[in-house]
Amino acid sequence: MRPWLVALLVVLCSWGGYHWYRHRPVHNAPGIVAGDVPDQEDLSRGTELSRGHFKLEPRARFAMTGRVLSREDYQLDDLAPIAPTDLAMGWGRMSDSAVLDKIRISQSNRFYFWYTDNFPIPRHEIEDSSANMHMIPANDSAARQLRDVRPGEVIHFEGFLVDIKRDDGWHWDTSLTREDTGAGGCEIVLVESLAEERPRPAQ
Repeated sequence: MRPWLVALLVVLCSWGGYHWYRHRPVHNAPGIVAGDVPDQEDLSRGTELSRGHFKLEPRARFAMTGRVLSREDYQLDDLAPIAPTDLAMGWGRMSDSAVLDKIRISQSNRFYFWYTDNFPIPRHEIEDSSANMHMIPANDSAARQLRDVRPGEVIHFEGFLVDIKRDDGWHWDTSLTREDTGAGGCEIVLVESLAEERPRPAQ
């Protein structure tokens, strides 16, 4: 085998191992570890924010503490230039390992999917206590923190729910409720701050 090919394989394997290590799942304490529902304050339509070829219109102030159920990184789709990562987030009983152990969770194509053979909690509670969120870092600090988020962590973040428009007319609107599902049911979050939190039950 050619030396340059060996070197390339070593680099790729090393990068893959590093990426897995940074994003490897963690296991949290038992019970509900993020008990509070997300906090949202709707805004009247106002000033748009520019991000390159995109314009962001804030629709609501948004803050939440939740358990990261899954993460998926994107590089090639329409949203990737400003929202490179999706986080599937859970709160309430959807942050409880005893519940999550009975649910299979995955992400692809900007959607979050769950599967279960026997419902550990009612279906509507699964749907209303979890969400797929498209994460837009608002600054370098938020971008660094977002890169280090791992499935299983409890995190707290604050920012805005935003609608996105692109110069060519393409647009994507955020969800403004936790009770919707399917296309249009994902939150688009402009993240101003993000940090790992200690697990905590509902107040």
